[in-house]
Amino acid sequence: MLNFDAGEILLQRGLLDQEQLNELRAQALGGRELFSTAIDRGLVEEEAALRAVGDVLGMEFVDLRNADVDLNVVKNFPQKLIYRHSLFPLSRVNGSLTLATSDPLDVYALDEASAATGLSIVPVVSEKAEIARLMKKHLGVGSETVEGLMAAREDDEIQLLEDIESDGSELGEMAQQASVVRLVNEILVEAVDSRASDVHIESQSTGIVVRYRIDGILHDQPVPPEINRFQAAIISRLKIMARLNIAEKRLPQDGRIKLKVHGREIDIRLSAIPMIHGESLVMRILDKGSMKFDLQGLGMDPHTYGIFSQLIRLPHGIVLVTGPTGSGKTTTLYSSLLEIRSPENKIITTEDPVEYQLDGINQIQVHSKIGLTFAASLRSILRHDPDIVLVGEIRDAETAENAIQASLTGHLVFSTLHTNDAAGAFTRIVDMGIEPFLVSSTVEGIMAQRLLRKLCPACKVPYTPANEDIPSDFPWEKLAGQPLYRNVGCRNCRNVGYAGRMGIYELLVTNEEIKTLAHDRVSTWEIKQAALKAGMRTLRMDAWDKAIEGRTSVEEVIRVTKGDRLS
Repeated sequence: MLNFDAGEILLQRGLLDQEQLNELRAQALGGRELFSTAIDRGLVEEEAALRAVGDVLGMEFVDLRNADVDLNVVKNFPQKLIYRHSLFPLSRVNGSLTLATSDPLDVYALDEASAATGLSIVPVVSEKAEIARLMKKHLGVGSETVEGLMAAREDDEIQLLEDIESDGSELGEMAQQASVVRLVNEILVEAVDSRASDVHIESQSTGIVVRYRIDGILHDQPVPPEINRFQAAIISRLKIMARLNIAEKRLPQDGRIKLKVHGREIDIRLSAIPMIHGESLVMRILDKGSMKFDLQGLGMDPHTYGIFSQLIRLPHGIVLVTGPTGSGKTTTLYSSLLEIRSPENKIITTEDPVEYQLDGINQIQVHSKIGLTFAASLRSILRHDPDIVLVGEIRDAETAENAIQASLTGHLVFSTLHTNDAAGAFTRIVDMGIEPFLVSSTVEGIMAQRLLRKLCPACKVPYTPANEDIPSDFPWEKLAGQPLYRNVGCRNCRNVGYAGRMGIYELLVTNEEIKTLAHDRVSTWEIKQAALKAGMRTLRMDAWDKAIEGRTSVEEVIRVTKGDRLS
């Protein structure tokens, strides 16, 4: 077996040509090494190579994406063999154990598994990535580290961009142990690879729980039970990375971690809050390498984009973007600033926090503890001769007053508010104590927005909806006999059926009628009716259009938006 000529088999099956085989052999490669090198270099497809060699050795190829796994067999199989040899047990029938391997030429691994279990091994071949996926799914992220089976090489997946120091305490030293460092790194790398926006590490009565927020939805991340022994060390390690006080466990703390993952710069905002079962952490992941600020690519329909593009080029006034936390307001504002940025204008922002650093734009980080609030920084900004000002959020009357004064003195001001729809922004600002005539004369436009999950293009399926299954406000006339699409779930989307998100928008442009209504302190509903009469499309309308286009599902529209009360 050790002298098995894998190269000759690959050549005979037409997977390698003679020139490629000669090149591999010229490097003194043979057997297992030649087989793995040919795959790693992309000379052969892994599945085809496994099928070819497995066929000669009498090993069946198994697609683990569709395989049934006996969890009792996994539980009783030595985990150290899983990680040491990249094996995965699938099932047991009497005295025979079916074992998946991505290295069919590694007979020592199969012999060791047989000796450790006392069972007869029936090897099958499977792709290495699929075996790794099953490890994470059934054993949990970081389980390799819990077993203490770390690779002997330096961890090059993750790199801290700032030096950190331990306080010398016993807990601090425990948090710096190689196994704990590796475990925390695996949690962060898996989060970045999964496109998670947030990582929740929660202390509960049963132990530690790890959850990732992916496309706005929280997903439990399987972790091995043994991880609970490392709970204090994991939390301390993350607090050390964020330069927080690990001895303080009674008060909330906020910090920041800068690191590189797979060569991409990642910024993490960490919040630690004491709960009844211990501290819980939430980390907001800002992946600078994957962010693209492109206003046209956010999901606005051409009509909305055209109007909003005119608004952000006004010489003065206030343009507001509203929506709950995590609805993409910052992305919309950054994209707007980058679209209008030029050498002829000066743009200054005041933010809490500065999420992304933008070239050509002057950004101020708010520090409330030393008195540098939105309102205070905005007063100073106006002495710096800006043309365009971004205020991260209008939180109070003082900030609102300063933003209005800035717009009245010839500046274009962008900001955000937390309201459910566009029309509600007028009421919100007036409720802060601002005179209605100032609000109506300065606010030029309000964009309300949400994020909808996009259907996975690889697995979405068409269907013909029944009337009783669709909300009454669905625009059937636009469907015109076309099918709608629903989510299914596949390997590409982690079996969720959705991959990525897009914006839905409600743009209210202030006309004379709306200014009069805002001045007269009328209800939000009346302002909304006037905006609809002027051509505004609601969030729900925009969402329905995207469902009809096949980009999202009816269920997602219902989850994110509220039905319109139009009369």
